[in-house]
Amino acid sequence: MNPSVKALFEDYRRLFRDGIWDNNVVMAQMLALCPLLAVTGTATNGLGMGLATTFVMVASGLLVSMFRTIITPEVRIPVFILLIASLVTLVDLVMNAYLYEMHKALGLFIPLIVTNCAILGRAESFASRQPVHRAMVDGLAMGVGFTVILVVLGAVREIPGSGTLFADAHLLLGERFAWMELTLIPEYRGFLLMILPPGAFLALGFILAGKRVLDARLAARTAPAADPATSP
Repeated sequence: MNPSVKALFEDYRRLFRDGIWDNNVVMAQMLALCPLLAVTGTATNGLGMGLATTFVMVASGLLVSMFRTIITPEVRIPVFILLIASLVTLVDLVMNAYLYEMHKALGLFIPLIVTNCAILGRAESFASRQPVHRAMVDGLAMGVGFTVILVVLGAVREIPGSGTLFADAHLLLGERFAWMELTLIPEYRGFLLMILPPGAFLALGFILAGKRVLDARLAARTAPAADPATSP
């Protein structure tokens, strides 16, 4: 493999590992908890919010990186917010026009993507200092990492809460994806706690604890074995 291509591949791999696991928006940075806890009553809602946020993160990274040399430091934050707000408005209008039922289910939390600290944070700390291709890949990685947590949390809540998985997926992805809508527990009355906000906090706590355990085990495996000659 060409050395430059290999170096680029390794760079992108590090960015994706950072966004999906090491520096995940939720599990590491503890950002965007408001939409995370509010819209994840089902995995489908989580997927819809995640895809919308990912688009905004990629597009904002692109625009901020493109204009980073002409945006003066004194006005950078208002300009970043204006760019992000414009993208969120575009997403809101498109979803309202073509995905009305999903738009209605997500409600106010689509416009509130503007206030997602993760998007503004990456624009300020990364995209404004990096070339376009790295800014876009970082936005994609962070968005995918956020989407994965949204879907996982939505599934963890939806299965015990209503006995289904990806309910109403056709509203988001179209009729051809109706096969994703699974009824795992027929004639199930549901466990209301998991659908309510306390269930979201409990599920998120278990997910965060699971990540800490996995990180500790991975660190123990990669740590160099102790030298018997130097051990007490």
